[in-house]
Amino acid sequence: MRLKLVTATSLLALCVFTTAEAVEINQDGANTVRDTLTKLLPDDLAKSGFITVNPAGTRYEIIYDLAKLLAKVDPATFTINGLTPFSTFATPLDNGLWNIEGDDSFNVSGHFKDPDQKTTNFTYSIASIVYSGVFDPTISYLRSGTFAVKDVKVASKSETEEVHAAIASMDQKLSSTDSAGGNGRIDFVGSASMSGFVEQVSGLQMPPIEIRAGSINVDAKVNGLPAKQIREMVFFMLDHLDEKELSSEDTDKIKTIAKEAFPLLTLFSETIGVNDLSVTNEMGKGGAKAFNYNLAIEGPSDAMRFGFGMNAQEISLDTPLMPANYATFMPTNFDFQVAVPNLDFASFGNDLMAVDFNDKAPEKTGEEMAKKLFRDGLLKVEFPKISAKSDVYDVDMTGKIEGRVDTEKDYSMEATILARDLDKTIAAVQELAKTDPDLNQVSFGIMMVKGFAKTDPDGRSRWDISVSRDGAVTVNGQMVKGPDAPDQDQGLEPDQEQEQGQDAVPAPPQQP
Repeated sequence: MRLKLVTATSLLALCVFTTAEAVEINQDGANTVRDTLTKLLPDDLAKSGFITVNPAGTRYEIIYDLAKLLAKVDPATFTINGLTPFSTFATPLDNGLWNIEGDDSFNVSGHFKDPDQKTTNFTYSIASIVYSGVFDPTISYLRSGTFAVKDVKVASKSETEEVHAAIASMDQKLSSTDSAGGNGRIDFVGSASMSGFVEQVSGLQMPPIEIRAGSINVDAKVNGLPAKQIREMVFFMLDHLDEKELSSEDTDKIKTIAKEAFPLLTLFSETIGVNDLSVTNEMGKGGAKAFNYNLAIEGPSDAMRFGFGMNAQEISLDTPLMPANYATFMPTNFDFQVAVPNLDFASFGNDLMAVDFNDKAPEKTGEEMAKKLFRDGLLKVEFPKISAKSDVYDVDMTGKIEGRVDTEKDYSMEATILARDLDKTIAAVQELAKTDPDLNQVSFGIMMVKGFAKTDPDGRSRWDISVSRDGAVTVNGQMVKGPDAPDQDQGLEPDQEQEQGQDAVPAPPQQP
């Protein structure tokens, strides 16, 4: 079966390489490499000549002429100028791997029409693209690599919007090792850095806006990745793109591959840090000295933990929309971290593999699947840290919420709130209340809350808050709300509820 798939980059094309030991540096070997790279493509594209392979000493030069892929495109709909051929050099290594390297530049311009026949003009340039790496045909991915890009510029203009973006430089690194647990799994570590990012957007429906970042840094790690099985799943999907329904044999095949791949990983972590961030438009300017994002999934497959968070330091906002007397309440720093522990991906995966993908009405409902992912339907959300700080307040909170996925009533909460210099906060609110009398109630409320607080050795006010499943609320051991009244309908069968409702209807008056 032919696939309607166009391979547009050298790395994707190399995914079908055989081991390096099977390739010799001669024209016959070059033809073999070319045929391997084009075998996923329809015949007309494979024979278009957009991929050429030539022996070049101890390596092969793979030349990509993407312009030939666009030969049949209507120039009134899409036109691109400056699209010149580029080369990737592949050197077979003694261990069956391939060394991949290249050094190119990119500078194109053109236009295209959207479905409404509106024209957008674009330019895209990269002054330098230099890369090298070691490619493993058994997993169809790089084992290691370095990539360096300099002076990226992108621009587009239509009747309604204009965009300009630039990146001074960008560097990436990738490395890998075999996982400690074996079984052909691999641990990957990657990092990337970007400097001099700027984007400017303007349009008929929006005022001009500019986003800048001095630098952006990314670190990522994946442990226990079943790279071979993922490769098999990708090629299976590519091989069945045109099929509306899988045969029972193919369904069993993809399920077998997926079962071998579970768990898909033992750890995934990613952090992104943006430094000297600023956003400017006609209403003012805002930004932060640093903004960070983090994501992590880790643990055994039957008890994985999902964590997410973001934080910012030295936040600033300069706009007439913010009254001067409220500026001190604008947070200068914040931190938000949340986690969901005990995710049972093992049971969830087993049930998923039992699903008939051709069944239009699957037996398993979303709620039943959720009870597998959240063991016995129990949901727990942790808040390791939530904090905000400004010139007039400094608040930290930690806590957790426990409940069920099948009801909104059965839940409990534990939280600890710490506040520093609470008197300073009260004084600031009272000062603001001189011009906004409604804030007197806020000031009074904070003073009432302070009355429940305990004082920690470091001087901070503390509130240990507990909300039990029956609705009772305690603060620092003192009950401030009792349990909820029992639900009169709880535990009644539908017939009993109907009878109870009938009894509640007044009897008609008797005739004298």
